[in-house]
Amino acid sequence: MSTPLLYFFILGDILGAGIYVLVGSIAGESGGAVWLPLLVALGLACLTAGSYAELATKYPKAGGSAHYAGRALGPAAGSLVGFCMLAAGVVSVAALSRAFAAGYLRALVTLPTAVVVVVFLTTLALLNVYGIKESLRANVAATLVEVGGLVVVIGLGAWVIFRGDADPGRLTEVGTAERGVVGATLAGAVLAFYSFVGFETSVNLAEEVTEPRRSYPRALFGALLTAGGVYLLIGSVAGAVVPTERLANSSGPLLEVVRSAGGVPDELFAVVALVAVANGALLTGIMSSRLAYGMAREGLLPRALGRVLPGRRTPWVAIVVTTVVSLLLALTGEVAALAETLVLLLLVVFAAVNVSVLILRREPHEGEHFRVPVVAPWLGLISCLFLFTRIDAEVWLRGSILIGVGVLFAAANAVRARLAQPDGRSASPAGRGA
Repeated sequence: MSTPLLYFFILGDILGAGIYVLVGSIAGESGGAVWLPLLVALGLACLTAGSYAELATKYPKAGGSAHYAGRALGPAAGSLVGFCMLAAGVVSVAALSRAFAAGYLRALVTLPTAVVVVVFLTTLALLNVYGIKESLRANVAATLVEVGGLVVVIGLGAWVIFRGDADPGRLTEVGTAERGVVGATLAGAVLAFYSFVGFETSVNLAEEVTEPRRSYPRALFGALLTAGGVYLLIGSVAGAVVPTERLANSSGPLLEVVRSAGGVPDELFAVVALVAVANGALLTGIMSSRLAYGMAREGLLPRALGRVLPGRRTPWVAIVVTTVVSLLLALTGEVAALAETLVLLLLVVFAAVNVSVLILRREPHEGEHFRVPVVAPWLGLISCLFLFTRIDAEVWLRGSILIGVGVLFAAANAVRARLAQPDGRSASPAGRGA
């Protein structure tokens, strides 16, 4: 895989559904200066991306975060990190299914949310079962549509600003009645962080990249900065064009920008946004089901999840189980709360990765690899720990249940690994010394 191809893969993973859905929620948390929490979230994402860049070029193997944590902290930690990645994917699909049933769909037709969620998730599961090749073909077209939609929003928003119908002064308004400047910015950044996730899955491709030491960091940081630039433009035009209260109360926030500009039918842009949301859910659903399948094959989850459909060879049990869990989460949580739950789970993963890069620097390694300045993983770890404190108690409750299940699986796997050794010692973590 060449550097440009990897760049576009990572960019496609980052850009998409999150920004279509959460701009309004960010405005509700931080005020009209939507760009500010997006900028903070970009900076925090780049810190942890540095740790991923070092580890992916030092150990270019599939397995990603779980492999690094297992190598540095032991198999139990690797198992927990893998489970948190899986849970994050399932929660993300739940959030996107709720988003699909919200404002953009209502521009076309009004249907009960529960009905839409059930039909939507069932359809995605069937497409996933049908085959990954067909799913990824659909993704190519959908990615072009969703990126085109973002370009349209930026263009229309700029047109409204230039014709004098916007209020750029709103872009300096930070804070709400409940929070001051710092608190509002950080609360918005927790939600904005959701829009930047996706880059962490690219480490699984490191072993397929030509010259990963040079290519991977360039592609990773290039994609993050490109996505950040697009998001800052989206946040700026949305904050300037749409009154903050209206933006915060909309479940289809980018549609509000289109309506303010005029000239583009609501229905047309609603379809574009729905394609973006559905595509994000499809890709995440594929990742979640394959991760559950892989963990089952490794004995880290019940082996029933490793069953495949005869003929098509798709992991149908893993698809069914992850879909059912996403459905339960979607029917019991709102989009913003589910997005924050996903961020909580990924903060566990990112904290483990930042710790891992510090520990694994002590491990002898032959060959050159990318090295991030030592302050970066420390700042990345501190940022993760700080963001933990900005997450609401309700989100902690839901997330703690999922993390608790992961801890139980990790403990069971650690005991099983220890008992499997003839001398009673646990296996070396994730191939240490390989």
